[in-house]
Amino acid sequence: MMKRYCAMSLIGLGLISSPVFSAEAKPKLVLQITVDGLRGDLLERYKHNFGEGGFRYLMDQGVYYTNAHYQHGNTETIVGHVSLATGAPPSVHGMVGNVWYDRGLERLIYNVEDGDYSMLSSGAGVDQSTEIDPTQRTAKQDGRSPSPILVSTFSDELTISNSGQSKVFGVSIKDRGAISMAGHTGKAFWFSKATSEFVTSDYYYDAYPVWVNRWNEKNIPAQYSGKRWELALDRDKYTLEELSQEQKFDLAGFKRTFPHPYGPASYQYYSTMLTVSPAGDEITADFAKVLLQQEKLGSRDVTDYLSVSFSSNDYVLHLYGPSSLEAEDNLIRLDKTLKSLFADIDHHVGLDNTLIVLSADHGAPEASPIAATLGLKRANYFDKKSLLTDSLKQRLKSEFGVDEEIFRLYAQPYVYLNHELIKEKGIDLAKLQTAIAQEVMKIEGVAYAVTSSDVASGRLADTHINKMVSNNYHPNRSGDVYLVFAPRTYINDMDGLTVASTHGSPWRYDTHVPVIFAGHKIKPQRVEREVTPYDIAPTLSNSLGITQPSGTTGTVLREVVSEK
Repeated sequence: MMKRYCAMSLIGLGLISSPVFSAEAKPKLVLQITVDGLRGDLLERYKHNFGEGGFRYLMDQGVYYTNAHYQHGNTETIVGHVSLATGAPPSVHGMVGNVWYDRGLERLIYNVEDGDYSMLSSGAGVDQSTEIDPTQRTAKQDGRSPSPILVSTFSDELTISNSGQSKVFGVSIKDRGAISMAGHTGKAFWFSKATSEFVTSDYYYDAYPVWVNRWNEKNIPAQYSGKRWELALDRDKYTLEELSQEQKFDLAGFKRTFPHPYGPASYQYYSTMLTVSPAGDEITADFAKVLLQQEKLGSRDVTDYLSVSFSSNDYVLHLYGPSSLEAEDNLIRLDKTLKSLFADIDHHVGLDNTLIVLSADHGAPEASPIAATLGLKRANYFDKKSLLTDSLKQRLKSEFGVDEEIFRLYAQPYVYLNHELIKEKGIDLAKLQTAIAQEVMKIEGVAYAVTSSDVASGRLADTHINKMVSNNYHPNRSGDVYLVFAPRTYINDMDGLTVASTHGSPWRYDTHVPVIFAGHKIKPQRVEREVTPYDIAPTLSNSLGITQPSGTTGTVLREVVSEK
């Protein structure tokens, strides 16, 4: 009795939080917004051109963390999304990259592929990495599920907390953006560029819900046929100038000046053109609104969950870079899309009944031509073929008696070696990895080469970069040598196109993202201290009084839960 009295006294004094959560104290809906590739400074850079009710609502009425950074090295889409969902780095959740080499299957694995399941729509195609040759892919590799995620997500724990009464959904243009956030227990829908429809796999459903079929039958994407991506504001209101001729890249099929035509719906790359423009986000939001209404989210005595991952920003940054007229206009249009989505949620659920969190899966560097005009060293667009130098080949031959067949492949960010051949020849794996790392670090554009043997044995120096690499290491999926390219140095290839910018590094421009909580019981506050997006999942869990995801390493953000 005395212990209970003491605890209650401390609660009354505000020194500890009460573990008891009433149904009235909990939000009816958790809305998690992920803006793919939204570097942490871009909201501030373009805020003056945002209207009321979108980004400004979050920034001005929410708890706004301006100094949030990921703590893993490979800042790619799946890695960031699953880290948001689980509150953990890839060393825990297992998603070490958009692809990795599976030594048992002897091939590259796409992050959310699952051969035990099939797409519900015939010919829907898949959202693959460029590193997987589609001509070498079997139908079995087209299946999709969250099974490769090795720990639970926030949405899983929400489902568990009330024996499945909560409804959980994830929506995105990208399959990995939807599947990761919906977790193992929710439902996920993503956009098929092949059919211009939202699709899913039989992991989630035996047949589409009626409302999904009706949405697809309306053919919303076709409404953009023959139209163009025009500037949302008068030209003189923009922060940025249109890229000069010297700053542009040759992108076959993509017009490089406004307006950007989508082309007719019959055009082979019509759906792709939609996704690399604000249209992709508008279509995603339209589907999410219909889902919200048809599934009656937020209408019961339990908390429901909806994740919406907006992908267009990532594609636009790849093609044009963060300091482009396209990047600014895309965010201005996304601001309008968010305003409309929030208004819809306010009408059906109430923003006061909705706990909103916004973040991003990674940032992005400036495009090389832009950086060069500002006096920075021009970026080195790295050719993977340059990794196999004459010096490396000679050392492999003289010290280990092998040639280039010792290499399996390079898949960002890892060099994978032929372990069968290494074992057959009795080669010391750690010594071989070290030799390769030493030679590769001599190549211009490579800043660090870290061996997995050193990570696994804890032999690394206690540096920031080494910690980032270690947080990316999973023994069953990581390769043999992790490559860290020098700042603003990267492989600039996406679907065969030369791109302006890409991500995947441990440098600050790739790790910095916004974290904002708003809505239900949130009081406005701007927080400058460094936090990590890993903190989001445990904070959501604490806010709802449920168990944190099983692998969480993040901490609860006190500014969000202090009033709950």
